[in-house]
Amino acid sequence: MFDRPGGGEAAILVSVDFGESDYEESLNELRQLSVSAGLSIRGTVEGKRTSPDAKHFIGSGKADELAELMQASESKIAVFNHDLTPSQQRNLERTLQARVVDRTGLILDIFSQRAQSHEGKLQVELAQLEHLSTRLVRGWTHLERQKGGIGVRGGPGETQLELDRRMLRVRVKQLREKLIKLKAQRGMQRRARKRSNVMTVSLVGYTNAGKSTLFNRLTKANLFAADQLFATLDTTTHKIFIPECGPVVLSDTVGFIKHLPHALVEAFGATLEEAVQADLLLHIVDTASTNRDEQIAQVNKVLQEIGASEVRQIVVHNQIDRMRLDAAIARDEYGRIISIHASAKSGEGLDFIRQAMAEHCHYLKQLSTEESSYV
Repeated sequence: MFDRPGGGEAAILVSVDFGESDYEESLNELRQLSVSAGLSIRGTVEGKRTSPDAKHFIGSGKADELAELMQASESKIAVFNHDLTPSQQRNLERTLQARVVDRTGLILDIFSQRAQSHEGKLQVELAQLEHLSTRLVRGWTHLERQKGGIGVRGGPGETQLELDRRMLRVRVKQLREKLIKLKAQRGMQRRARKRSNVMTVSLVGYTNAGKSTLFNRLTKANLFAADQLFATLDTTTHKIFIPECGPVVLSDTVGFIKHLPHALVEAFGATLEEAVQADLLLHIVDTASTNRDEQIAQVNKVLQEIGASEVRQIVVHNQIDRMRLDAAIARDEYGRIISIHASAKSGEGLDFIRQAMAEHCHYLKQLSTEESSYV
């Protein structure tokens, strides 16, 4: 989506404070997202408003200020920390004479870079096309040219815009059909695991909380892990052995983020279904983050949206090495482990995580035995 010569295209970030309590955190995330997308940040334009401007979102005065800064810094992209309407995006591009990308478009670009599996690429393409479909409006000359109306008496023919929309609808339908087939295959695999009484555990959490690092530690895999947002997107599944339990299927899922576009939640439904169908969720939290409570709430919100809120969850407070904390566990009134302090980087507390999985495995086997006795 972006060209990245010489370390990344120059970009200016744009963020408007509408009075939200998490404004600074959201702006910091935008910076991280832009770096993750390979952009070179040359400056930031901020402002305060009670509501977005209908034409330019930031208002004509701020738009002129942004244009001057972009020209002075030789920046070709303006990245907005908000979702823009098609008309706002088009008006801004005309005023700035530069590319304008909103928050959803930026996240989609990162997803397109990181998706590796066939299913992941299909999901990203579907989300991109659905986002693009709202942008196919009159305003670009190449979309306004008329095609010859051979055999259509008295009509100018089908416009390029109409052709683009029709082709887009066809491709979206094809992608949805392919993803339905892949979802069915996943379902058969999960049913096979259920029949063999293999417990399934999914790692969930805010992006960059350390899920992939923990996954590598537990499975001895070599999954890519980096200090950046959305380092991995594709669900990776490995089988591990837990003493007193046997084989356990462990899955690493895509990280969540505030204001995750609904199109992405829908497009990654098949991937996120690993969390919905899991026997246990390990909710990985960055203990060193000053916004960890808000991040926990955001993850739980997405889990509720996808129907995974009823799955048993254990919170893993990761990165205790950065906070100089000791590995520890907490139990509820029934004696079940509900939270663990650990470090995926140093390995501290990993035995507690294995212990928690073994205890839940024992609980599931006991439950299965009780249910069989009633049959």
